[in-house]
Amino acid sequence: MFAPFPDPTWRLSESGYDPLRESSRETRFAISNGHLGVRGERAFTRGRLWVTPARTYVAGLFDRTGEAGGVPVLLPAADWLQVQVHVAGVRFVEEPADVPSHTMDLDMRRGLVLSDCIHGAGALRMRVRTLRLVSLSDREVGLQLIRMDVLEGEEAIALEASLEGVNHDLTPQSALPDLMTWRTRRSGIALAIAAAASLKIDGEASPPSQAGPLRSSWAWATRPGQVVEFERIVSVARSRGDGDAATTARSALRRARDRGAAGVAADHEASWSQRWACSAVEVDGDADAQRALRFAAYHLNSAANPADDRVSIGARALTGGDYGGHVFWDTEIFLLPFYCHTWPEAARALLMYRFHGLDAARAKAASLGWTGALYAWESAGDGEEATPPYAIAPDRHVLGILTGVREQHISADVAYGVWRYWSTTGDDEFLREAGAEILFETARFWAARAVLEPDGRRHVRGVIGPDEYHETIDDNAFTNVMGQWNIHAALQTADLLRRKWPRRWSELSGRLGLDEPELLRWRETADAIVTGYDPKTGLFEQFAGFFELEPIDLSRYVGRSVPMDVVLGRERTRRSQVIKQADVLALLALLPDTFPGDAGKRNFLYYEPRCGHGSSLSPPLHALVAARLGETDKALDYFRRTAAIDLSDAAAAIGGGVHIGALGGLWMTVIFGFAGVAFDDDEIILSPRLPAGWTRLAFSLLWQGRQIRCEIRQTAQRLTLALDSGSSTTVRIGVKRYPLHPGLPLEAAY
Repeated sequence: MFAPFPDPTWRLSESGYDPLRESSRETRFAISNGHLGVRGERAFTRGRLWVTPARTYVAGLFDRTGEAGGVPVLLPAADWLQVQVHVAGVRFVEEPADVPSHTMDLDMRRGLVLSDCIHGAGALRMRVRTLRLVSLSDREVGLQLIRMDVLEGEEAIALEASLEGVNHDLTPQSALPDLMTWRTRRSGIALAIAAAASLKIDGEASPPSQAGPLRSSWAWATRPGQVVEFERIVSVARSRGDGDAATTARSALRRARDRGAAGVAADHEASWSQRWACSAVEVDGDADAQRALRFAAYHLNSAANPADDRVSIGARALTGGDYGGHVFWDTEIFLLPFYCHTWPEAARALLMYRFHGLDAARAKAASLGWTGALYAWESAGDGEEATPPYAIAPDRHVLGILTGVREQHISADVAYGVWRYWSTTGDDEFLREAGAEILFETARFWAARAVLEPDGRRHVRGVIGPDEYHETIDDNAFTNVMGQWNIHAALQTADLLRRKWPRRWSELSGRLGLDEPELLRWRETADAIVTGYDPKTGLFEQFAGFFELEPIDLSRYVGRSVPMDVVLGRERTRRSQVIKQADVLALLALLPDTFPGDAGKRNFLYYEPRCGHGSSLSPPLHALVAARLGETDKALDYFRRTAAIDLSDAAAAIGGGVHIGALGGLWMTVIFGFAGVAFDDDEIILSPRLPAGWTRLAFSLLWQGRQIRCEIRQTAQRLTLALDSGSSTTVRIGVKRYPLHPGLPLEAAY
């Protein structure tokens, strides 16, 4: 159980200690199940003298604090992995630099973290191995195992297991021997942790010498050859509405104890096997790419919880505290494609979170003078706007943050996620009962937001696009075209409801006050929105006046270690054509059909050299677009840059958590870029463009109730498709079409 999976591309391994990179290791080695997340701090050689307790995060545990301008942030819970050892009455605290043998392994295949180390104190030497997991099959449950093999020495030793590091914004409510409860100070969310710990010495159970609320101690004498096994099972519950967190925690602990540690681990590994069967991507010929894709899928599978549609996935998932655990457009644009095609239940839950936040989005739009629904740029537990009002610049100046008011493309992004989920899964019930209302209310916002002016066109003024270096701009192409698309999608949905579900259309349109004159105004508005497209040049102008700004040759700044807005200063950056992240090219990634003829290539050639990639979300979109355009070498370079964000130690530490959006972008690049997967009505399209050195690519996809397996062999220039379940369909490869039937694999040249 303590041995990691043998294939090195299924695991991350790190040895020794580097204080500059310790926080990055804690991020990479995080474990999570969408409800409970634990950062990858060291499991045993710890003490309060040199390291903080392991950060544990619980999805939805938000509260307003005195920090971050008073917006809600995700609170860390108690460290349930805390173990302290005393040798001969003295607390055993080794300096990490003195433990060169210490190794940690993230076993991505089984979803657990292992460590192995030789420890010494005086005459005592022990080999200590640990295992930790948070169950993917029973999400309230966590498991910690420690095995100590005494190599030398006879000493009096004591071990204490406790909970430590409770956040000061959690108010204690009760403390019982097996259960503690807290409540957030302002939001009133209940948290409960129940635990059961045991110790065996040479296979015999040893009763604790002392016990208190979630705290137990054991004392014994060591001898060479002795084997000591510590086991702790915990359950962590958060209140859901009127739910009783304490009852939920006790019930989960009871289930886990009935299964035992071996049963908990077996159930967890079986759930991970199921996830990998749906989401594994195999690459032959490039071990680094294979490991990066497994790392991405590991964290993506770890981040979601289909059983809880009142929470979503923050920009760092449950692996760190950056951005206060807030949810951004990342979820719909960068994460949802993975879940739609590998885990539809998770995708549905994420979109239901947006549906539950619809009233908050309506209220935000109304507060700014518009109708419809304007979603929060940053949201926490209730869907209300959670963007901090200010930030502190590197020069210590206070900067106002405008994204919460002006980065409005979020409403179209949510709508895009709704439409993508429905078109991918065919989940008509979701569309009828939730998705349609989101589409209608976001379209209503854009119809109000795009103002008719004397030139006869509709303009959207005073916004921020994905390129956040340029604030308060007019007619951002991404914002306007996505808003236009949002309106058209809503109109298609209205036609669909009228034809297929007239009773639901009558009920919903009546409740929303949606009539034919308003739908007509939507069509007129969409047709009149300024897009910034110039048919003569084939270029979209990123926003009104962008082409007149100062061009900057970014090749002169290669090797810089800070973002371009720091290099140039904020004011010059605003007056320049330097772009923070994909903006027009984000539009090309999401709506490629909006670019006629060779316009996609023209826009890529124009905007790619102007992008400073000041966001982790930028390289994966550039990779995807480059791959689709046949720029495979450039796409692979962006793919590697994306993977390096979380896996390389060449740049700054990633102590705030993994960049989950970029990890979703890695998967998108491979599936929709290198494999060239696309869909058109009832047809799957493949246009493979594998990088040099990738001899084989294999993956599975869910689409419209079908389970499809694909294998692309570059050396033979052939691909194989198998329909494991679902109805027959058509496959287009190049200009040729082939039928694909269950049980009859298709093999074709490409």
